[in-house]
Amino acid sequence: MYAGFWKRFLASFIDGLIVGIPINIIVIPISFLLGFAAYSADPYGEGVANGIMALFQFVVFIFTTVVTWLYFALMESSKKQATFGKRALGIKVVALNGERISFGKATGRYFGKIFSSIFCIGYIMIAFTGKKQGLHDMMSGCLVVNSDAYDSQNNATLGVGSSSKKNS
Repeated sequence: MYAGFWKRFLASFIDGLIVGIPINIIVIPISFLLGFAAYSADPYGEGVANGIMALFQFVVFIFTTVVTWLYFALMESSKKQATFGKRALGIKVVALNGERISFGKATGRYFGKIFSSIFCIGYIMIAFTGKKQGLHDMMSGCLVVNSDAYDSQNNATLGVGSSSKKNS
């Protein structure tokens, strides 16, 4: 019922490709053009080119952060409750009670991944916790479950949170 480490890892890898490839298609050519223009305008290395490139790197960082945040937060708080990578592997993000998470909770989960990234401890936790939660999941009060963990036909949560199974 809870999505395990390797399933989540593969979903993350797929999402990385989905987000990373378009970003790099935009950023890499602009980097070359801007770099060429900046260093052509500053042939004696007086620092102007370095300043321009540092500013560009900051803009790229902000752009990348906003794009990836919106991708994850909007998709995980949508009706599908999953990114394309998670959907491909049949998993979704839910609140502790099995319900859909809000955009705010999805945002907290996304930025909580910063803490999970420290020595990857927060991600490694997924393999060892009972509910297969990473640090970012615990911080945001979320679970990642197999998509069939919620029976929408009977409006029942199957073993997630405090809801109990309905008797047939």
